[in-house]
Amino acid sequence: MTDFLIIGQGLAGSLLAWELIHRGCTVVIVDNGQENASQVAAGLINPVTGMRFVKSTDVDTLLPSAKHRYAQLADFFRHEFYIEKSMLRIFRSNSEAKNADKRLNNPAYQAYLGGMQPPGKPIKHLATPFGFLEQKQTGYLQTRPLLSRLKAFFIAQNSYRQADFDYQDIRFEPSLRWQDIYPKCIIFCEGHQASQNPWFSCLPFQSVKGEILTLEHQAHLPDKILNYGNWLIPLNSRQIRIGATFDRENLNTEITEQGKNDLLSSLNQVSTDITQTTLINHQANIRPCTLDKQPFIGRHSKHKQLAIFNGFGAKGSLQIPWYSQHFANTLLNDIPLADTCNIERYYETHFAA
Repeated sequence: MTDFLIIGQGLAGSLLAWELIHRGCTVVIVDNGQENASQVAAGLINPVTGMRFVKSTDVDTLLPSAKHRYAQLADFFRHEFYIEKSMLRIFRSNSEAKNADKRLNNPAYQAYLGGMQPPGKPIKHLATPFGFLEQKQTGYLQTRPLLSRLKAFFIAQNSYRQADFDYQDIRFEPSLRWQDIYPKCIIFCEGHQASQNPWFSCLPFQSVKGEILTLEHQAHLPDKILNYGNWLIPLNSRQIRIGATFDRENLNTEITEQGKNDLLSSLNQVSTDITQTTLINHQANIRPCTLDKQPFIGRHSKHKQLAIFNGFGAKGSLQIPWYSQHFANTLLNDIPLADTCNIERYYETHFAA
């Protein structure tokens, strides 16, 4: 018998499978082999976000866990996946600059915020009319090469099956079964596809479509991530990735001229030099965000052999390493899930009696 059948080989399914396998469990991942949101995602990790410069929830716990896991994977695969690179937060208004100044005086933020520069000290090739702030402990995860190597690892472990998963193939009697696999538990890590899941579509997802561009340019930019409302990641001295659009209405993976133009227009407000570019790639996918901005983790209210590990949205690279360990503790040692992520918070309001 298989311990866990995991549906979806995005970042959530992959890191949860990695955790369970290294705890001695037998795991099979089922994936259709198509591009998923994790492969398209920029993988940004930014501990302090928003116009008010607020620390991400539990970042003091989540960030060390993420760095440790990505370092472990780098050692195992002999390839660096997490690129730590400081971020220049370019203020868009005086109020943003004032909010940042307040945080600089807060000891809880000192590990994440560096120097703040007034408008009189511009950066070459960049417009900084309201000044800017350097943020520390930021970076990005190279999700595509990581998922590719994890897939090869799972195949070598006989823990991967490429297939189109059909919910109707699940049987509960006389025991849980999918095709020829008899798992103790099925865990759905499907990203936005969970909206079609007959057992978990009742959860209040708020999926968001995002488009990103990869560009070639000739400007001499600082070797730092830029945040100017959108973000810019320098991939090398001549290539950048910019994103992301935010669309709740058109939940598809089609790239659009509108999305491209919006991203280029936003970039143009920061620097006319950078916009002399060549388009290398244009991608779109759907982030599985949630109504209360917290992950959806736990067992189904009625079918306890079915579970979900989902809803990390744009913060998956930061959150998934710690939550995969947390959920493994629950699955293997019955340690209770944190109330904030446990889907029991929706049992009474969203699951049918």
